[in-house]
Amino acid sequence: MKPVIKSKHQIENIRKACRLASRALDEVTFMIREGITTEELDTFLHDFIVKNRATPAPLNYKGYPRSTCISVNDVICHGIPSKDVVLKKGDILNIDVTVILDGFYGDTSRMFCVGGIENLSPVAHKLIEVTEMAMYEGIRAIKDGAYVNDIGIAIENYVRKTETNFQIVREFTGHGTGLSFHEPPQVFHFNTGKTGVKLKAGMVITVEPMINAGHWKSKFDDDGWTARTIDGSLSAQWEHTVLVTSNGFEILSVS
Repeated sequence: MKPVIKSKHQIENIRKACRLASRALDEVTFMIREGITTEELDTFLHDFIVKNRATPAPLNYKGYPRSTCISVNDVICHGIPSKDVVLKKGDILNIDVTVILDGFYGDTSRMFCVGGIENLSPVAHKLIEVTEMAMYEGIRAIKDGAYVNDIGIAIENYVRKTETNFQIVREFTGHGTGLSFHEPPQVFHFNTGKTGVKLKAGMVITVEPMINAGHWKSKFDDDGWTARTIDGSLSAQWEHTVLVTSNGFEILSVS
């Protein structure tokens, strides 16, 4: 399948969905504290999304049981919210929200820390910082006429310049979105050595690098969803939904 070029009407509605997803993350920020469970955070987000006339896209998607993905510490992505996962000081977590508003999809995720930056280990603090900046480096490579792999090249070059031992996850990618949850093209966050799809104005994609403090490979829990680092190292992820424009890009997932 070829990437879909969105119309002005579709773009406006995707923008509204993305803004709602971003607002959901704004709201849940005040819930994150020591002693709260990831299930409680998911319930809060589910209620917020529904109250705003939207639907949480992950719920029942290919059997996924919750409304959001909440990935703590060594979980790379797709962490299933649970009453058994209780947050403690020094934890880092990614909350990934995708909403369906009037049939259009908005997707974004952020990193959070429990107990404030002062409770983070130096590695955790650096990992969160590097991953966020890597996402923006990838986004800045987006423009009409560029190629998908330009995003991966920009991210990989940035991570290398940090002179850390952090590694970019290769097993999960960004993607097209807007009219459905996952659309072409795949957006790799490292240099694949192939140009990939040419970006065109009107395309909507996610840029969502996952970076590990240790090895890039993952393993799955028995639930079939939760992906963890193979060596128990910390993992971080940031995500925006981005519109390709005639003169560059627009980040849609801002409040």
